[in-house]
Amino acid sequence: MTINFDRRRLLLGIGALTGATVLGCATRPMRTDIFDAHCHIIDQLYPIIPNQGYTPPAYSLEDYRQQTKPLGVTAGAIVSGSFHGYDQTYLRALLPVLGPRWVGITQVPPDVPDTEIASLSSIGVRGLRFNIYRGQIDSVDDIVSLATRANIIGKWHAEIYADASALKPHVAKLSKLPQIVIDHMGMNEAGLPVILDLVDAGAKIKLTGFGRVNMNVPKAIELIAARNPNALMFGTDLPSTRAKRPFEASDIDLIKNILGPTVAIKTLWSNAVSLYKPTV
Repeated sequence: MTINFDRRRLLLGIGALTGATVLGCATRPMRTDIFDAHCHIIDQLYPIIPNQGYTPPAYSLEDYRQQTKPLGVTAGAIVSGSFHGYDQTYLRALLPVLGPRWVGITQVPPDVPDTEIASLSSIGVRGLRFNIYRGQIDSVDDIVSLATRANIIGKWHAEIYADASALKPHVAKLSKLPQIVIDHMGMNEAGLPVILDLVDAGAKIKLTGFGRVNMNVPKAIELIAARNPNALMFGTDLPSTRAKRPFEASDIDLIKNILGPTVAIKTLWSNAVSLYKPTV
């Protein structure tokens, strides 16, 4: 796809870019650090369960570090996949090893005790994942109820993995939550109007899984960024389980080329840091 960079920069209000950005109140030169807002660690020392007949291969913390250190990844969010179920032992083991620049996004049953939410918050869990796409959540009302309680107890936000077009009837309900995040840009082209409606309501959108989505990725990134450049967060989606193609380093280059330096820094670092609040 040929991208009109002058039109894009006009839409995003970037203008003439200098290679500097504002993070918080301080102006600083463009940094190379990347916050990976979506990755999985699959350690066979902890429970791994099949989902829809699929059991993923192992992908250790060392595997992840070897693949991402050359990219400049220095912080991120470890996300529970469908294959983790409601197990918390792997996060309780992993987050202390990774340190305060890393946070967790977990899955819990509807009847999870408030004490468990508080305990997980204390080790760095920052959000609650709802996996509609893999058939683990049936009701948006259940999402709203549990997400509201988790926010009150643990200050968690809700992260939703779904075909965004299926969320169309529920935009009003989801928009009332304190914060929502949509995984993988909503998966399908048909869901883009819903994504833009959710962005208008304050949602964050993960630019992840380019090899698993069914959409024109450059155009989708442009549309979301034009609506709100603060809504974008990058993630590797490693190890890209069940994706048609795995993450590639060129996915980062694509983001930089589409967005330009200022909005790329927001997408690769500061938007996620503002949401997840690691110690960096």
